[in-house]
Order: sequence, then C-alpha cells, then structure tokens
Amino acid sequence: MKRLGLLVLLAAFAALGAPALRAQWKTETYTLKAGWNGIYLQGDASYTTLDQLFAAYPAVVEVWRWNPNPNQVQFSTSPAVPDATSAEWTIWNRNDPAEQQLTKMIGQSAYLIRCTGAAGTTISVSITQKPVPPDATWLITGANFLGFPADPASTTTTFSNYFASFPVAITTPAKVYKYVGGDLGPANPIQVSAFGTEKVDRNTAYWFQAATVGDFTGLVEYELPGTAGLAFGRTTMALTVGVMNRSNVAVTLTLSTQASEPAPAGQTAISGAVPITRRVLDTTSGAYTETPITGSFTVSVPANGRLDLSFGINRSQLGTSSSALYASLLRIKDSANLTDVFLPVTAQPATAAGLWVGEISVNSVVSTVAGSPGSTTSRAFPLRLLLHVDNNGTARLLSQAFVGNLAAAGHAPGICTHEGGLWADTKADALRLVSSQMPLDRVIAGTGSVALGGAVTCTVSVPFDDITNPFVHTYHPDHDNKDARGLPLAAGVESYNVSRALTFTFTAAPPDGSTVSGWGTTVYGGTYAETITGLSRLPLTVGGTFSMRRVSEVGDLDTTTQ
Repeated sequence: MKRLGLLVLLAAFAALGAPALRAQWKTETYTLKAGWNGIYLQGDASYTTLDQLFAAYPAVVEVWRWNPNPNQVQFSTSPAVPDATSAEWTIWNRNDPAEQQLTKMIGQSAYLIRCTGAAGTTISVSITQKPVPPDATWLITGANFLGFPADPASTTTTFSNYFASFPVAITTPAKVYKYVGGDLGPANPIQVSAFGTEKVDRNTAYWFQAATVGDFTGLVEYELPGTAGLAFGRTTMALTVGVMNRSNVAVTLTLSTQASEPAPAGQTAISGAVPITRRVLDTTSGAYTETPITGSFTVSVPANGRLDLSFGINRSQLGTSSSALYASLLRIKDSANLTDVFLPVTAQPATAAGLWVGEISVNSVVSTVAGSPGSTTSRAFPLRLLLHVDNNGTARLLSQAFVGNLAAAGHAPGICTHEGGLWADTKADALRLVSSQMPLDRVIAGTGSVALGGAVTCTVSVPFDDITNPFVHTYHPDHDNKDARGLPLAAGVESYNVSRALTFTFTAAPPDGSTVSGWGTTVYGGTYAETITGLSRLPLTVGGTFSMRRVSEVGDLDTTTQ
C-alpha cells in the first residue's frame, strides 16, 4: 500500500508539477492603434520576455495583463480604469524598470497595450505563440475581460449569432466594451451596441458586465486531457476529446490537421507533424478501426448533446531519435461558421528518456556473522530513487532535481540539478524532488540500459571527509578528521571511504507478482542489489525491489551550478 501511495503521488506530480513539452507554433498578427488597445492571446507566448517580444516594435510602450479574481470592482457605465496598484493588473513598462513585474505573456489571457504615435496611427504586431485550448471563466462579481476563438474568415460571427447559446452575456442589463485606440476616457473604451452587425474579433479582448458565471468560449465546448491538448508523449496510444454542443440544433464539425510553424530561436526544433489517426469503435466487434487523418472529416454533434472523439497515433512513423519532437495542430470549425479552434498535438518516440522518481524497498540484509539465519528483514526500509535517462540512453542517479522552465535563453521546460538553473519568473511553479539517501549535489552516471530485461549499475562514492559520510561528525573530536593540534587526518584514521555499488535489474513484470498498469512503459521496476564497502571489515550486501514512474519526458539534463 505504501508503494501504491507513492506511485499515486508521482502521477499527481506528473500531471500538475511537470511542464508539458508543447511546441506547436502559430503566429497571430494584432492591429494596434496609437493609444490603448485590448487584445486577447489564444496561444501562449511565455517562452520569451516582453523585452524580446516587442524589441522590434518600439511603439509598444506598455502592456497590462488582466488577472481576474473574485473581488473585482464592478462598473456601471464604463470599465474599470487600469490601476497600477491593483492586484488585478500586472504591468510591463518599456521606459520604467520599476513597472516591469510582467515579464511574459501567457495564453488565454486578456491584455491592454499602449502604443505611442499620432492619433489614428496603426501598427501591426506579430506574436508567435503556442496554441492553447479555449478557456474562459466568467465571474458574476464585476467585469470579465475576455476573448473568443471566432472564425476570422466568417461573415456570420456577429455578437448576436456568437452569443446565441449564451445570451446572458449581451442581454440587457449586460454591457460590452472594446478599446479603439487613443487616450482612456469617454471615447475609449466604447460600448458595443450593434450586436446584430458587429463581428467578434478573435484577437480582441472585450469587457463584459454580465450577472453570470460559466465557462463559455463558443458554440462548441471542448474537454481535453489537459492544457497541452493531445499530448501523446512517449507512450500514449489513444486520447479522447469531449465535444459539447451548447445549442438546440445539431452542429457539424469539420476536423483537419495543420502543420506547425518552425520553432522560434532557442526552442526545441520540430521534426515533423504528428501522424494521428481517427479511432472509430466497431460496435459489432468491439474493436477500434484507425484511419490516418490526411485530409478532413466531419462529425455531427446532436443538439445540446455530447460526443467523444477518439484519436490514436502511428508510432512507427516517429523514427527512433529519442530527442525528436513531433508537433502539429488539430483544426476544428463548426457548421455555423462561428468558431475556428486550433488544438495542440505533440508526440515523441517511445524511449525511457526523462526523469524517473520512485522508491527502493530494502527487504534483505545479508549478515556477516557466521551462522546467522536468513537475510529477510522484519520490515522493508524505503529509499527514494531519482533517475534521469538522457536522449542517448545513459542513466544517471541524482541527489535532487528541479522540473520547470529553465533560466537558459528561451526558458524551455526542462530539468536541472540546481535551483539556479530555473527561470526566476516561474520558479514558484517548479517541482523540486530530493533523494535523501544520496550524498549532496551528485549526478552519477551508470552503465547499462533502462529496458525490460536490462540492468543499470551505479557506484556511489562517499569520501571519508564528505559531510554525509556516516563516520563524520563536525563537533565530535573523534570524528572530525583532525588530530589534537587541529591538523587534517588521512582516510582510515577517524573516518573511512565508503562505496556503494547499486544494481537495478528491470523485470518484465512486478517482482511481487502484482499487476501494475503501464509496467514497462510509464512504470519501470524490478530487483535491487547493493554492496557496501567501507562500513565494516567485510562488504555488506542488501537487496530488495524498486519501482519508478516517469514525471518528465525531457531527455536533456542541465547540470550547471550557477
């Protein structure tokens, strides 16, 4: 039960703590006017700083991100004026370092942008971003600053049509406002009133005053495994997308795939599109038929109904390079021509690359006393295991690991062995893992391979003067490695060099005969053996079992110590 609890905890870490390796790219162009503008990012641009993002656009001098919370200040005739002292706003000011708390632009968020220039001047700003599934939270208290995945090529995306399945957003006494450039005042923002003719712009953020709560983003709502969309990773073979029709008439969806743009500098290069398939259940045989998605196909979602769409992947087309990243987009348009949604799709070749976390259960200790019966312990002793496998298959034991956005240029999601390797702006969201049975700050390369039937052997050396050596005690004169005059002593006088030879043998099934879902793919384990020298005249031999679960699929390991 203890081991099962650890695996459940690690699964939670994998879902919440480890950043997904999203890398689909799409560039959106925003037309801004001199003065204040409201924009909405359908995708995530947090891979770079605002200084770098707007380096080529000197007219952009301020960016304010709206941080919705339950204590918003309500407005009656106009939206709340941006307040630099309010927690509801985070600011980047090109000319004032004191107002640069905002350093990145995240997806599915609304922003105010101030541009310099003569009245009426326009500027086109292109932002390359990673598409994120539609998401919105409507709060009944105060204002909502939101954007929507409206179809830019459609002529029918008027406010009346777009919000027909969520009329409370535009029905009196609700009010809608938009920014049109110029100084803040009675003429900016202005109220949207011609709901029957004015179109919803997917790149514009609108203020809504509506007494409602909800998650409306469009005619059709999508339920995905996570914000990474269809993330197949290294082992997943099938994923499901839930589709909900909010209207009282059936809706036809047209689905197709689209290639990703090239990755920006400093980001993981894309090896190709993900070879996804459409999975359809044969109710007679109970088996799925899988058809490669090479063009487009349609599905019908009943009125006020739900439909589950199942997608698979042809892993034989991914190649064998463990460092390769495949990424593309799944595009979905509805028959009412209201929404144009891009869902991210990613996959990597199936290898053991990544960070594995688990537990060793020591249940055998061979006695050095002649005639001692057996070696089984009365109860097992747990040891935390941190193992990283790189893209070349080399396994390394770690004392600690940090999973988050890295400090290196590009701030890509990754793994580092020192806290200084993390990007300061997202350090609070990083995951820290520690193996207390290891000496401090160690990265120990092993030999062998992480594979069923394989084994990995590592040697952990603990020098006689290491702070974690069991013989060392800084404040005990018999164990401080110093003589009576305070001069250093050599190894073997008060303290001894200790060596631990560890062997992890990966078995085809759990050693205890149980059944563990994902064994050999997302979960590895087997038997453990360790020989310790230096603690006693004779080598000490212990053994047991181990299991570990992958919490990150990143094969690169940053070991810098800055």
